This record gives sequence, C-alpha cells and structure tokens, in this order.
Amino acid sequence: MEDKKKTPGELRREALCCSPKNGYDRLTPADEAAMKGYCDDYKKFLDNGKTEREVVDTVVALAESKGFRAFARGMEIKPGDKLYRVNRGKAIMLAVVGTASLAEGVNIGAAHIDSPRLDLKQNPLYEDAELAFLKTHYYGGIRKYQWVTIPLELHGVIALKDGSSVKVAIGAGAGDPLFTIDDLLPHLGAEQSKKPLGEAIPGESLNLLVGSRPFKDDEGAERVKLAVLDLLNQKYGITETDFISAELCAVPAFHACDIGFDRSLIGAYGHDDRVCAYASLAALLDLTGAPRRTAVCMLADKEEIGSEGVSGMKSAAFDTFMSDLCDSQRVMLKTCYEKSFCLSADVTAAFDPNFPEVYEKRNSARINYGMGLCKYTGARGKSGASDASAEVVAYARRVLDDYGVMWQMAELGKVDAGGGGTVACYMAERDIDTLDAGVPVLSMHAPFETVSKLDCYMTYKGMKAVYEAK
Repeated sequence: MEDKKKTPGELRREALCCSPKNGYDRLTPADEAAMKGYCDDYKKFLDNGKTEREVVDTVVALAESKGFRAFARGMEIKPGDKLYRVNRGKAIMLAVVGTASLAEGVNIGAAHIDSPRLDLKQNPLYEDAELAFLKTHYYGGIRKYQWVTIPLELHGVIALKDGSSVKVAIGAGAGDPLFTIDDLLPHLGAEQSKKPLGEAIPGESLNLLVGSRPFKDDEGAERVKLAVLDLLNQKYGITETDFISAELCAVPAFHACDIGFDRSLIGAYGHDDRVCAYASLAALLDLTGAPRRTAVCMLADKEEIGSEGVSGMKSAAFDTFMSDLCDSQRVMLKTCYEKSFCLSADVTAAFDPNFPEVYEKRNSARINYGMGLCKYTGARGKSGASDASAEVVAYARRVLDDYGVMWQMAELGKVDAGGGGTVACYMAERDIDTLDAGVPVLSMHAPFETVSKLDCYMTYKGMKAVYEAK
C-alpha cells in the first residue's frame, strides 16, 4: 500500500510547529549502546565521591589515567596538552589546550561538585539518656523531614595541629556501621503532625545517633560518649578537641542504582550537581587530539550555599588558573574572556505529574527529552540569573543540533512558585557569554534523587559538542 500523501497543512505543521518527541523515539542504536556504558561509569563515579573532596580525588585519578598533568604557573604549553589544577582539595580545573590562540577565547563547561548534606558542628559529640549523638548543621537547601530515619554515612577530613590530616569514610566500606536520625513514632506524633511540613523537624533535632554502649571500666558521667571517643581514638588517633578542625558530614548511605522495571532511570544521592559535573568531565577526558579552541572544565565547590569561599565559583582561583594559561601565550585574560563561551552545567527541575501545580507545563523540562537549556534561572523576576542573550541561545542551539544532541528548553517551575540559582551569573560577571544547561531531576535536593539515563547521556554529548565547537 502506498504511503498516504501529506496534506499542505500537515507539511506546514511539520515545517513551522515545535513538536517535541520522546528521546527514545529518536535514539540511534549507536547512542543507545554508548549510553549504557556511560551511565554504568557514572554510577561508579557517584559511589566513589560522596563529598567534594572525594570527587576531586576521583577526578584527579581519572584525569591522570588519561594523560593529564598538574599545571604549574610558568609552565610552557602547546596544543593537545592536558592540564589540571586542584584548588585546596575541594575544587578542580582542567583544560585541553587547543590549536587556536587563547586570544580567540575558550569553551568552558562549569559545574559544581558539592551537594546538600548534614555537616557536623565543631563541638558535636554529646550524650543524653545514655545515647550518644553528633550535632549537625545542614548544608544547602534541604527538606529536613527527608533526612530522618534513613541510613547515613560519615565522610570528611580531620585536620590535626601537627599539620597532618585524617580522612574519614565510615559506612562506605563493607561491614561498616551506619548512622541514623530518630523521628517521633506516629502513636505520639499528634502534635507534630499539626505543624507545617517545614517546621515538623527542626534543624537542631537533626542529631546523628552514634552509640549506646557505655565504657566498661569507668564509673563517671557520660560513659557512652567516652566509649565513642575511645573507639575514634583507637581508629583515628583523635581526641574530642580535634573535632574543632574537622570537616565531617553525614551523607545518605545509598548506592547509585537503576530505577524502574525498564532500568531507564538512575536513583542516587548527589545527582545535583555531580550528574552535570561528570558529564563535563567525561566529555573533556574523551576529547581526541587538540580541539580548535581550548576546552576548560571547572568543577567548583560551595554552589549550594551561594558559591562563596575560596573554593566556590566567586573565588579568584578560576581567574588565576585562566590567567596562568593566558600568560603562557602572552594573551590578556580579559581578551580571552570576552570571546569565550560557557555552558553552566547544572541540573534543572523535571516536570513531575504528582505535583503539577508548581510547574508551568509548556516550559518545563521533561524526563527523556534530553539536555535541558535554561535561558535564565533565579527567582522573583529572574533575580540572581545571568539571563543569556538571544544570540547565545541561538549559538547553543546550532552547536547542539549540529552534533545530534537531544535538548529541550527548561524553566524552574511556575513564576512566583520559587526559584534557584547556578554558577552562571558568576561566569557572566567575568564577561563570558554563559547559558545554563543540564539534566532534569526528580526529587531534587532529596537524599535520593532520580534522573533519566537518556538525559544523562545527552548532557555528556552536549558538553562534548561545546568543547569541540569551533
């Protein structure tokens, strides 16, 4: 039977209307095969890095296995060189030097590697009713009720007065103990249930349960606390005062796993923003030869609390790295910046049909429709957004389409429903054309977030397209 001839209206509809299709209706066999391997590697990356320090250690190992070397000021560079620089163990910058002069600008992928968590206070350990607890101060925007009665691990570093440091990762190893935060039983929770969701679990009640067995050969007070300190001293050689110079945090004890009967999704802690950080990194590591424009990957810390501090995107560390690169070619930094392009790779909210009231469906990202491009983020009238120009968005469309990347436009919920920010505004303040883009996420900022494998892979493919753009 002959195919039915399309009417003039059908032809015009195809030519003029925007009709997005599910990514699985467009996925090539080659991309599907590559997607599986990519997502398997991404899950390993997540499990290896549950804090920004662990992510940096993992990135250095991966980069060095691909021929990257530490970049020192004054080092001569040539096209094809693979370089990295670590900022205080909590952020990292990488570059593959291109054939064109840095005076023609660079292509940047910028993401962040910190995630919401529970940080220990500097005087955290206490005993009450013969139970030992650790006091916490939550980091980033969390919904506190989601963090009770789940298994937690303890990760971080303890810096000692002698200049040495001790790495801690309790719960990550086979047979390790885990920790948890208590909640009130429903039989006694009548008054708690009357409180607004955001007030039912106060921040000061997010106390980590860490022990109940008293020290044997002692008749003094706080024997359970003493027993915990004794165990920590035996394992790490620390005393209670060493908590003062420690950075320890409680993170979910979940492993990255496939979600759904069809295994089309990934569930894990830390998708925001390690899913985009890994895409930015993997795309850079997979570059073959020298790109025309130098490709730069910036993995920053502290985005969840405003990109502050010496390891955040506001820090001059990125400018110093770029300045040192420019000095090696006798190029002015401002000349490089004004011709550069940055994809601020951060997650966006995926439309959730269980909560449609907060989304504007026509402009929300959808699962399995590809990388989400956000012209602006921010809140209350785009406050805090870089708001990319029409020309920048058009450039990104062209680059992604030429590379066969599935992408969609995205907005973080309805106007006035809330909002959020990324590192984009801080890159734009440097006179760098910047556009937000990333993976749509379900349950963002929860201890267990969900993303689509297709969207993960398309974000990697999109970052590679940006790095290779001429």
